[in-house]
Amino acid sequence: MARLYRLVIAWCVAVLGGFFAVAGGVLTSLGGSPYYLVAGIAMIVSGALLGRHSRYGRWWFVAIWVGTLIWAIWEVGLDGLQLVPRLVAPTVLLVLVLLTGWSARFWRSPTRAVPAAMVVLLTLGVCGVAINGGGVEAQEAASAAASPRASTGESDGDWRDYGGTLSGRRYSALGDITPQNVGRLELAWTQRTGDLPMEAETKEHKREYHSEATPIHIGNMLYTCTPHSFVQAIDATTGKTMWSWHEDAKVEGNNYLVCRGVTYFEASAGTPCPRRIFAPTFNARLVALDADTGRPCPSFANGGAIDLRANMGTSRPSDQIGTTPPVVVNNRLIIGERIIDNVNRDIPSGVVRAYDPVSGAPIWAWDVGRSPDAIAPLPEGQTYTRGTPNVWGAITADAANGLVYLGTGNASPDYWIGYRRPFDDRFGSSIVALDVATGKLRWTRQLVHRDMWDMDLPIGPSLFDYRAANGQVIPALIQTTKMGQVFFLNRLTGVPIAAITEQRVRTDGATPGVRVSPTQPFSTGMPSFTPPAPSEVATWGATPIDQLFCRIDIRRAQGTGIYQPMGLKPIIGHPAFDGVTDWGGAAVDPVRGIMTVNTMEMPFKLWLMRRDDPRVAPMMKQKQGGENAMQAQLQTQYNTPYVAVVKAWVGIFGAPCVAPPWGHLTAVDLKTKRVLWKKVLGTARDTGLFGSHLGVPIKTGVPNLGGSIITAGGLAFIGATTDQYLRAYDLNTGEVVWKARLPAGAQATPMTYRGHDGRQYVVITAGGHGALGTRYGDYTLAFALPKT
Repeated sequence: MARLYRLVIAWCVAVLGGFFAVAGGVLTSLGGSPYYLVAGIAMIVSGALLGRHSRYGRWWFVAIWVGTLIWAIWEVGLDGLQLVPRLVAPTVLLVLVLLTGWSARFWRSPTRAVPAAMVVLLTLGVCGVAINGGGVEAQEAASAAASPRASTGESDGDWRDYGGTLSGRRYSALGDITPQNVGRLELAWTQRTGDLPMEAETKEHKREYHSEATPIHIGNMLYTCTPHSFVQAIDATTGKTMWSWHEDAKVEGNNYLVCRGVTYFEASAGTPCPRRIFAPTFNARLVALDADTGRPCPSFANGGAIDLRANMGTSRPSDQIGTTPPVVVNNRLIIGERIIDNVNRDIPSGVVRAYDPVSGAPIWAWDVGRSPDAIAPLPEGQTYTRGTPNVWGAITADAANGLVYLGTGNASPDYWIGYRRPFDDRFGSSIVALDVATGKLRWTRQLVHRDMWDMDLPIGPSLFDYRAANGQVIPALIQTTKMGQVFFLNRLTGVPIAAITEQRVRTDGATPGVRVSPTQPFSTGMPSFTPPAPSEVATWGATPIDQLFCRIDIRRAQGTGIYQPMGLKPIIGHPAFDGVTDWGGAAVDPVRGIMTVNTMEMPFKLWLMRRDDPRVAPMMKQKQGGENAMQAQLQTQYNTPYVAVVKAWVGIFGAPCVAPPWGHLTAVDLKTKRVLWKKVLGTARDTGLFGSHLGVPIKTGVPNLGGSIITAGGLAFIGATTDQYLRAYDLNTGEVVWKARLPAGAQATPMTYRGHDGRQYVVITAGGHGALGTRYGDYTLAFALPKT
């Protein structure tokens, strides 16, 4: 047994040494660290000596380990997270090498024969697979008590809109649940929607199924929706399903299924179907349902629904889908849509349309391809400008000032921009303020120029009244972005409250003939959540093997970090299209003047290929996975000369190429514009990044989709993470003061309300998310303090 063990270790060390020598030689030739080349050669020598039963083989490996320790500390100091891939696997291998020095009598001992055999089997396993490294808790603890600020006057005591109110603050004036009593919070009821993903979504990956709904609260009823376009009414006190409506249409052909919420409207007395729920559907309809019965309102539009494919020209099943709820403000029903991108340049318009919420008649249409004054809806037979920037995220509104706020995307495709038109350039990746009544442009501010990275604004801004240091009350907005920049503006004019600076960025490396903006706007007056550009030293991985591959990626890349031009060589996009923040946005407490925002680290490799490249045709035939799949995803970009390739930047064992923490929740004092606290968000208990399953609650921080909410009780609630928890954070200290284990992934923003029994409830949707790989379910869960 001893001889077999020694030979296994010898071959393991030698083979690994050969790998490191070859791959390390590649890295060295690219200008990278010579460590892997030197260590690989030394490991070959050590393995050869071990195979000859020479004790010098062990001492040689000890010297390798000591050299590795010195090199690791020289590179990253005593940063525990960065030391994991450099030292954990080599240390395990060192122990196994030293075990070759045990006497033969140990291996022959009957009492030790079984443990000895287990050591051999373990050794084979260690040599054959990567050893997953773990993160350690890393938190920045800072506490601050914010003084009261001026309130907006808009009622925050209920949750009647997707973001709490039309202003999208995700704030509640309810304060029954506090840091002192939140530990007593318990599950009050569970509702099952009955909508679960089909095999085409879970196994065949023909469609993406993402459960992201935030219910709204009207009277004693919650209203919610599901990816397959179920709309349901739930008793807000008991959790009983009162009615359920389902869109009777085939889902085949649609590759993306999401519903984030519905909208409530109450017409004047005497109007047929006076209490209405407006719901977007996966087949591009906007449906009006009777809030009391769940039946379509026959007097609205065409039998209870608006066909959003009207005036859109050719529109295939997957081309249009309403993912976020419309808004109803000042007698206008306003909706944008998710228009498929990166598949084709010839796609439907990104037009934003307003309708009469009673009759369903069209009132205005904001189409950037027409004159800014041409806002009249098109007659039958005419088509809105195709392929324009769309508005797929939540829309917010200021009813008192008659403004509606749009966060725009980009003209398709996102990654090759050679055919962008002047109006695409003007309105892409911008905050746009329109007059609610007429649809006319009031102001616009672009946050990314000549966007070739899919940095579209994923949510409308949060609106509130801000009391400045001089006591002046300013109508304000906060806009979070995929880039990690937070913009703080006057919501009536678009003028910055916090400084915005145009800074020079790299322009070389783009495909021939593509114009790149030489500058980009940076919000220098607010804390930045833009991650630093990845570097070779900062790469990570589960083991030295995948970290080495990540290092080679860096050296071969055309550039890393924000705003590297897209070209024929890969870039490491960090941030990338899933952003530092996404459609969850920020929560803003207008009384304390505090904002909370959840962020994540999700870098991607991106590059362009000529359509006539012989490698493209085979890639076209490959099965494409979800938007965060480890395999390379081909973006076809038809009607352009190029395709784009997008791949999660992870090592060969599924661990990310950037070090943890991979998720944070941060609180910012809006008066001082400084970070109050920043906490690691999430653990590796359920799923690691991009499918790497660790199964233990190591506090690595994790990718997260969905937002936080703030309550007057001094708490921030958030789900969002790939581990299955709803958490409550003390707003003053950032400490987790309560958490609840959930039966499925909760990639949704929670909400809160007061039930008819007088208790404050906190509700979260837990239905799972295809892109993040969380467990599927069909749950709506409500938590409350015990009845007294």
